[in-house]
Order: sequence, then structure tokens, then C-alpha cells
Amino acid sequence: MFAVKRIPRIGSELVRCKHTLPDLPYGYKALEPVINGQIMEIHHSKHHATYVNNLNNVEEKLKAAVANNDVSSVLSLHGDLKFNGGGHINHSIFWNNLSPNGGGKPSGELLVAIESQFSSFDSFKEKMSAATISVQGSGWGWLGLNPETKQLAIAKCANQDPLQATTGLVPLLGIDVWEHAYYLQYKNVRPEYVKAIWDIVNWDDVAARYSAALS
Repeated sequence: MFAVKRIPRIGSELVRCKHTLPDLPYGYKALEPVINGQIMEIHHSKHHATYVNNLNNVEEKLKAAVANNDVSSVLSLHGDLKFNGGGHINHSIFWNNLSPNGGGKPSGELLVAIESQFSSFDSFKEKMSAATISVQGSGWGWLGLNPETKQLAIAKCANQDPLQATTGLVPLLGIDVWEHAYYLQYKNVRPEYVKAIWDIVNWDDVAARYSAALS
């Protein structure tokens, strides 16, 4: 998850630092052959960067609209705020959900929870893969945690809708099925991309998010 850094008030105004593009925890070619370096570079340095820039711009417009008590403008900005804010949130999770040393399956409490709720890890993979592949158009497949029941749930979100703001589920693992995430390598064969991405899932990161969400 990303955070907006804040610094103390200057006079009567709280100064907000702008959102920034996070560095990847690995090189652009590190996830090959599952995702090639060209896709990763474009996806991170172009697409994610655009969400960050647009989010900063819309927040400035929102700030001005609030200051001017312009309710109509405030409301008109919510779509752009959700889309670009969601894009920033989703991708900031996604990069860390992947690792060149990933794959296999989780261990510990996360594995126990998955096997308890989905009967087996393979059954979970099949269900999440099917849900992700079935996203119409662009969007995301997610494994999330219900913070009230402490139960895992598979969900899908359209476009860049952020999981928690949309469903209330805490995001643990996301699979990006916008075509820019895979088309240059997998063309229009989304199922092959989803099948392959399990080989680079960073279960340590997913498990850490699970533990944090439980606490």
C-alpha cells in the first residue's frame, strides 16, 4: 500500500507531498520468461506513472474545488480520482505480489486458511484463475480478506476500481488483466498469462499482507 507523506502545517495550511512512482523491487527483466522486460518497463514507467501523475493533478483540482466550495466540480472529479487513485493503489500492490523467486505455494497460516476455505491450494488456484480470466474487458482478479469475518474471498474488479474501497475486502493478491499487462507477449490469450503468473507469485508478500490484515 502506498501512503501520502505529510509534513507539519505552514501557517494554517497543511502541505501535502505529491504521490510518486514507487521503484520496482527487481529489474524489468527479472520476471522473464513469465513477463518479459519490455512489458514490465512499459507497464511500470508509462502506465503506472500516468496514474500517479493524473492522481496528483486531480487532487490539485479537488483541493481548489473544495476551497471554492464548488460542490459540482468536487462531484465531477470523483470518477478520475477513483480511476487514477485505484490504478496507483493496485499497481503498488501488484509489483510486490510478484517476485523472480516466487511461485510454488504459501506456507503457515495463509496456506491453512486457503486449504480450509477452498479445500485445497489447487482448487483455490482454479477458482481464482477462472474468476480473473472472466473479467470482462479490463480489470483485476483478487484474493482479499474480509476484515469482519476474517475469511478469505476471491473477487474481481472492473477497470482500476480498488478492491477495498469497492468491496470492503483487504487486498492480498492481485492479478492485473488489463491487456497492457500481457498483450505484447501473450496476445489475446489471457488464460495462458493467468496460468503463467502463478510461477512468480511472491507468497511471502501475500502472507505478510494476510498477517497484517488479521491484526
